[in-house]
Amino acid sequence: MKDLVSIITPSYNSAEFIEETIQSVLNQTYENWEWLITDDLSSDQTVEILLKYNDPRIKLQVLEQNGGAGNARNKSLERAQGRYIAFLDSDDYWYPEYLETMTAYMKENNAELAYCNYSRCDEHTMEPILKDFLADKTVTFSNLLKTCRLAPVSTVYDSKRVGKFFFPVKSKREDHVMWLNLLKEIPEGHPVQKTMAKYRMRENSVSRKKKNIIKDQYLVYKDFMGFSTFTSLYYTANWALNGFLKYSKIFN
Repeated sequence: MKDLVSIITPSYNSAEFIEETIQSVLNQTYENWEWLITDDLSSDQTVEILLKYNDPRIKLQVLEQNGGAGNARNKSLERAQGRYIAFLDSDDYWYPEYLETMTAYMKENNAELAYCNYSRCDEHTMEPILKDFLADKTVTFSNLLKTCRLAPVSTVYDSKRVGKFFFPVKSKREDHVMWLNLLKEIPEGHPVQKTMAKYRMRENSVSRKKKNIIKDQYLVYKDFMGFSTFTSLYYTANWALNGFLKYSKIFN
């Protein structure tokens, strides 16, 4: 029997998009998964939409207090039973072969972490508006300090081998901190050079507002990595430059 995959999803006011996300999971060719959705006290119809789906693999928890995406992901991780940990936000999308391809690659290549290409799409049409983000480099702790190549929608890790890694709840850059902590413990993450996911580029996304989160990124290095002020400024400058380049590759 295939190993269980735990899909980790925080949801918050995603009624406009979440049905596409749900269908992308239900359409997976790899069927041995559990989907741990933690709703962060949505005020729209997100929960009502989720409750329409009568699939025992979908396990919904609704929080009594809003605590942010990192906290919601942690609540799902606490309940996760699977060997493989995959992440899918409530407005993103996987191609049907995503889980099948990623888990097969990890087994064949003895990989503890793997990531793939993903499309960067308009929030309403899901048509690409930037060139695909390419999984073109082996990821290490060292090169992840300068730019975060790992996105939740396109990354899987093997919890049987590395354990579970949780998100800091006091950082707006919780993804980057979590990946760095994970890469401290393993030599590298492997690229799967195939586009199998879609990332919805929403206008109100925290990750899009680079100028507003430079301080938060600095704190990734200063507070969470324990680096000196000079070293933290150095890596923040590298991150800002690489972030500009990442979002300037216009789709033609």
